[in-house]
Amino acid sequence: MFAEQRHELILREVRERGSVRLADLVERVGVSMVTLRRDVEHLAARGLLNRVHGGVTRVRPDLPAAAPDDRTPPIADAPSLLTIGMLVPSATYYYPAVIRGARERAAQLGARLVLGVSRYDDAEERLQVEQLVAAGADGLLLTTSRQPDDTHAGWLGGLRVPAVLVERRAGLGSLLDAVASHHAHGAYLGTRHLAGLGHRRVAMVSRNSPTAPRVLCGFEAAVRDLGLAAHPNLAIDQEGPSHAQAADVVRAIREEGVTALLVHNDEDALLLIQHLRMAGVDIPAEVSIVAYDDEVAALSDPPLTAVAPPKAAVGSHAVDLLTRRLDGPGLPRQHLALLPELRPRASTRTHPAT
Repeated sequence: MFAEQRHELILREVRERGSVRLADLVERVGVSMVTLRRDVEHLAARGLLNRVHGGVTRVRPDLPAAAPDDRTPPIADAPSLLTIGMLVPSATYYYPAVIRGARERAAQLGARLVLGVSRYDDAEERLQVEQLVAAGADGLLLTTSRQPDDTHAGWLGGLRVPAVLVERRAGLGSLLDAVASHHAHGAYLGTRHLAGLGHRRVAMVSRNSPTAPRVLCGFEAAVRDLGLAAHPNLAIDQEGPSHAQAADVVRAIREEGVTALLVHNDEDALLLIQHLRMAGVDIPAEVSIVAYDDEVAALSDPPLTAVAPPKAAVGSHAVDLLTRRLDGPGLPRQHLALLPELRPRASTRTHPAT
């Protein structure tokens, strides 16, 4: 079939159907994907159709064909050609920014994002994934309720569509793409900031969570590399610090010489500050505090210095990894680690003895 014939067939399919997947056009035209992509780019450059991720749409019928540098917009109600299912454990803390990053990137690619929430429940996350796939998701962005381990291997390996792990590490040997904040790096930054202010005896305060082990790893690495004296990790409940746990923190400050805290997460940091104030602890005169997550840290009094994971960027990169996998199933897998940043505020100050 000559190029002119292919072009006419492609344009006829687009005119009649409004939008067409590239995979369907390959079968209809009877050429390779490489040839079809070349044809589509040629027609899009002439303004005869619009290229979106995974397919093409027709231009508005009431406008003439555009010149190569004056392309017409797609039909406002053209259906999405790619559906991305996204599973998160929560839609109220941390993950709204991840969702926003994924949603905005998907929209740029002409894709639709469909959300499921597991509430940190293993059974619920599997049910949500089944529903997303049954509803037509072409691929999945998955944040499992906990860090994947051997109990996830069979389930993740048996997914019927491509998937990308989001804010979860892919273990050695994993065949899934993954993108996550480098939380150990972030904790290292926060601890190094405290050391740079002259604090030599530091403590970490955290609850049990999928992220906490990586934050603790970065904290311990900084303590070791910078020659700091670390107080044993001060654990708090899932609901936040209890009165007894807050008293342990006060004791560490008043009796054991701790002058700086890394608190994961910043909601718990706000709750802890309330307890410290009731005990008469001055922040930052007696203790400097770095919070981890930077969700509400800036709203504290004083505003909290915080480590900010690149949440929106994680969501955006996850969409890119997934669409890359859909376009090229045989491409090498990728495990991306995005670096958090430190945002200094009023809750940290130079140690008086420095």
